[in-house]
Amino acid sequence: MADEAGGGGPDEVDRIVAAWRRERPDLDVSPLQVLSRVSRLSRQLDLARRAAFAEHDLEAWSFDVLSALRRAGHPHQLTPGRLVASTLVTSGTMTNRVDRLVAAGLVERHPDPGDRRGVLVRLTPAGASRVDAAMADLLVRERQLLAGLDAPQQQALADVLRRISRGLDEG
Repeated sequence: MADEAGGGGPDEVDRIVAAWRRERPDLDVSPLQVLSRVSRLSRQLDLARRAAFAEHDLEAWSFDVLSALRRAGHPHQLTPGRLVASTLVTSGTMTNRVDRLVAAGLVERHPDPGDRRGVLVRLTPAGASRVDAAMADLLVRERQLLAGLDAPQQQALADVLRRISRGLDEG
């Protein structure tokens, strides 16, 4: 049942799959072997991210906005429309988020020199410091989640997940 190459004995997913096979031998439950583990890992990742962000007085949404600005490169600014596209939220939600980040001193609004009616959202030094610290903490936690895999195994997993993700993105 458990993958010999994966080491160790059966895990909770193996037990769930075995129970379904026993109860419903007419169903092919093999997708559970992958996707139930992905789901469980997702929950663990969500907990790790929340903890990392909380250490820096951030929430997932604020980290998303600040990290989008940080990744934009100097001068770490984007239009609200680019932030919406980057974070996949509505423009109304983004306006609320930017308002909250401005109030916290983590971003500023500046006139867009390329569009008289537009604005640019720019990361402040405090915002850059906060997102950089949260990112470093997040990476420590993510490395802990992957500690059971060596570098080639992590790369192989990343490659397989990229194939699945690309297929979903294109579909």
